[in-house]
Amino acid sequence: MDLAYLRAHPAHLPTFLTHQRIRETPVAGGSICAATRLTLDDGHSIFAKSWPEGSGRPVPEGFFASEAAGLRWLRAADAVGVPEVLVALPELLALDWIEPGEPTPAAAERLGRELAALHRAGAPAFGADWAGFIGALPQDNALDPGPWSTWFARCRLLPYLRRSVDGGALGPAETTLVEQVVERIGEYGGDEPPARIHGDLWPGNVLWGLDDRAWLVDPAAHGGHRETDLAQLALFGGAPHLDRILAAYREVWPLADGWAERVPLHQLHLMLVHTALFGAAWREAVGKTARQALDGASGRANVKR
Repeated sequence: MDLAYLRAHPAHLPTFLTHQRIRETPVAGGSICAATRLTLDDGHSIFAKSWPEGSGRPVPEGFFASEAAGLRWLRAADAVGVPEVLVALPELLALDWIEPGEPTPAAAERLGRELAALHRAGAPAFGADWAGFIGALPQDNALDPGPWSTWFARCRLLPYLRRSVDGGALGPAETTLVEQVVERIGEYGGDEPPARIHGDLWPGNVLWGLDDRAWLVDPAAHGGHRETDLAQLALFGGAPHLDRILAAYREVWPLADGWAERVPLHQLHLMLVHTALFGAAWREAVGKTARQALDGASGRANVKR
């Protein structure tokens, strides 16, 4: 099997893997999927991810199709590095291989400019016209005209708050804080038309390539707020050279007043996803982020006065 054959017959890939006709090398693939580097007969490498055997759970319906749709939609903007989808099957996703490199200041500045171009490509509405996932959890992608603030509260905060509470991951104190953020969502300002966003852009989903370019992987792509991607890049220690990413972005497309105070609001979505997925170990992070978001709302209110 070479690349041309794979493109012409993507459904044959599982058969070749089953009969060990392709060289496989395990690689890091995140906390959800098993990942391998596949070397084809022509020497071309591809990245394949599949639902892990022995997980005890079937692959969620539409899981890989959703990721493939998001990757193709982001790639169609022709703005930022996004790997080509080669195979999208119910049980497997295969992408063109990106040779890893080191994050450089130049690559970070290029990423900032390219993210601005991606976001400017826009979206017809908030959400997307395919079923959504964030990690292994379903995500409401029903198309919505907005405004962004009410959509974000209803579709990105409250569903994962409910899951977290139902699973015992959040106590009354954290729940109350998040509910207060939702109640005050209209105070934050910054509503904008939907941008074309990655949607899960924590630093681990940026692959720094040997070609001195940053590539976006593992999206939860949809029409959303451009500040969401930028806020997520600051999570978990922040992306390398984050200051250069943001500066280059703002040179291309300045951010609205108050964007820095809204960072915790945008980050709260992924914090709630973590408590919904991984439990009470993330409880303190949700409480801290919600308090910071409320402080941001109070700061905005004081400025208006």
